[in-house]
Amino acid sequence: MNIETYISPPEAPVFYPTCDEFIDPLEYVEKIRPIASRAGLCKIIPPKEWQPPFCINVDEFRFTPRIQRINELEAGTRAKIKFYERLTKLFESQGVKLKIPTVEKESLDLAKLHKIVKEEGGYDMCCSQKKWANVARKMNFHDTQTSRVLKQHYEKLLLSYDVYETGIYEEHTDLSNQIDLKKGNNSKTVESNGTMKNGNKRKDISPPSITNNVDPFANFVCKSCTRGDDDSYLLICDICDNCYHTYCLIPALIEIPRGQWRCPKCVAQLYHTATPTDAYGFEQSGKEYTLGEFGEMADEFKRNYFKKPLSEISCDDVEQEFWRILSLPDASVKVEYGADLQTSELGSGFPTTKIKDLTENDKKYLDSPWNLNNFACHYKSVLRYINADISGMKVPWAYVGMCFSCFCWHVEDHWSYSINYLHWGEPKTWYGVPGSSAEKLENCMKSYAPELFSKTPDLLHHLVTTMNPSILIHDGVPVVKTHQHAGEFVITFPRAYHAGFNQGFNFAEANNFCPADWLPMGRCAIDHYKEVKRYSVFSHDELICKLASECQYLDPAIGDATKFEFDYIVKQEKNSRKLAYEQGVTDADRVCFELMPDDERQCDACKTTCFLSAISCLCKPNILVCINHVDQLCPCSPKKYCLWYRYTIDEMSNMLDALRERLDLCQKWKVLVNRLISSDHQTLIGMK
Repeated sequence: MNIETYISPPEAPVFYPTCDEFIDPLEYVEKIRPIASRAGLCKIIPPKEWQPPFCINVDEFRFTPRIQRINELEAGTRAKIKFYERLTKLFESQGVKLKIPTVEKESLDLAKLHKIVKEEGGYDMCCSQKKWANVARKMNFHDTQTSRVLKQHYEKLLLSYDVYETGIYEEHTDLSNQIDLKKGNNSKTVESNGTMKNGNKRKDISPPSITNNVDPFANFVCKSCTRGDDDSYLLICDICDNCYHTYCLIPALIEIPRGQWRCPKCVAQLYHTATPTDAYGFEQSGKEYTLGEFGEMADEFKRNYFKKPLSEISCDDVEQEFWRILSLPDASVKVEYGADLQTSELGSGFPTTKIKDLTENDKKYLDSPWNLNNFACHYKSVLRYINADISGMKVPWAYVGMCFSCFCWHVEDHWSYSINYLHWGEPKTWYGVPGSSAEKLENCMKSYAPELFSKTPDLLHHLVTTMNPSILIHDGVPVVKTHQHAGEFVITFPRAYHAGFNQGFNFAEANNFCPADWLPMGRCAIDHYKEVKRYSVFSHDELICKLASECQYLDPAIGDATKFEFDYIVKQEKNSRKLAYEQGVTDADRVCFELMPDDERQCDACKTTCFLSAISCLCKPNILVCINHVDQLCPCSPKKYCLWYRYTIDEMSNMLDALRERLDLCQKWKVLVNRLISSDHQTLIGMK
């Protein structure tokens, strides 16, 4: 499917809680979870009575936004941009300017041609199995002669690209083994200015230095065919002085290049060392704005872009144009986005204790559980048991948007839930994929832009790559959409990929939360992070142990989930320590990992944050590994290693027993209460 096509996905679920249902947010999320989680995200519209004030002074809130070049964010478009950058660089390094040919009155999409040929098995297979007609059909060409034309253009423009991309020239040894090509110490007789061997057209030959009666011109033979005749077509490399006939190169050069010329091997070395990587990120704007200043800029941009009053520009207009821009490699639309702004420093849109002049009506929102400053620490969220104030997870982030500013496909840290509230302004458009289809989305994006992911396997973790939802839907990925208006919440569920953009100037605030049902997903997230060597935001094992140690204060649902998770990690830790001892580790020391900075207790192999145990060696005092990577610490014998542990296995078993006992008491109490409630009046009097 073409990235130029955009078909709107189906609408995400929308919920309208009553005032009673709105009292406890996590209870309500639990109620709607069976339906909403299947979509990946949902919208919650509060009761009309819920009208929190906006507590930020628009003239005092100052921030520096990010710059976003919109067309470079789409995976397929950026892959195409990178392709043309590399192809152009390759031709320039050979002294040739890349010219895009025309086929059937249209500029030939070389990136698309290259991708389709690759999908068909490559150039050789397309030739041997006569697939060029199929290539032409896939490119939507209809002339019967076009397949032959495409083959010719591929040979002329793309075959050499394949050679350099695969590194054949770097690995290929000299084809000549019959002629001694070695020179004496003073045998370099030609200046390196990229001229021809005969001197009149390409190089001036200096007086030769003859060593051991060797013919100096024996050095000037083609490295491909090993012949030195036809010297008017023999090019000499500006870097290494190796020679090639113009017609022996892949592809053959029709004319002698102007200026400097480099041989295939030198081009390959330059190409792979100097070609920019596919790393991409957002640069910071050079200007700081107040909310008022940013709003003036954002409104002016949107009016000028659409050439209409703001009131006449619909959400559909902006949405269609957004995806059109993303499909165009040559489009140049630059916007700014105030993203991930720390409310702990700049201030929250919700009432906080820092604000002294709140009205009585405003004060009721100070402790509201829907106030995002309170959300993460709700008694049903396990994040309240993490001591650190994690910005963006426990402490909300603010977002100041303008038309087309966007957030790319991503999942939340540790695959947690997220909640976003739009305080005011124009809508925010969201797209969501359920957590059960996360791998489908990842595979789809990798298949459409393999070159991006081959160089940056963790590209989706960088939050800089998006993709047209229509492509995802075409490949079987379920996608939903919603327009979030001012005063509305959007909830995303564990491992649910989501992306979107702003319709215009607006102000939103977001946070994470982790109820009991998240705990198994959190463990899966850590296992995934280990596989891809991604740093975690906090230690999941440390969180589980903290929950187990405070079992008397836990919400019953959190307690039940904690028992399952803690039982799992005790068994895992017991087996891992047994294996470490069997590998030869003998020494052991107790360590309070929670007192160490996170970056000092990360496994050197998988980057996970250690808590229950780690392995160290005196030969590398600043490095440790988790207990599952004993073999990747250092070359020393495991007998020299030391096992660092937080708790003994017996202590962990005792903690598990205490947790079980506490939960059993809660269960007995629950049974008793239910029995009393179901009893008749006389029984209740008797029990009293």
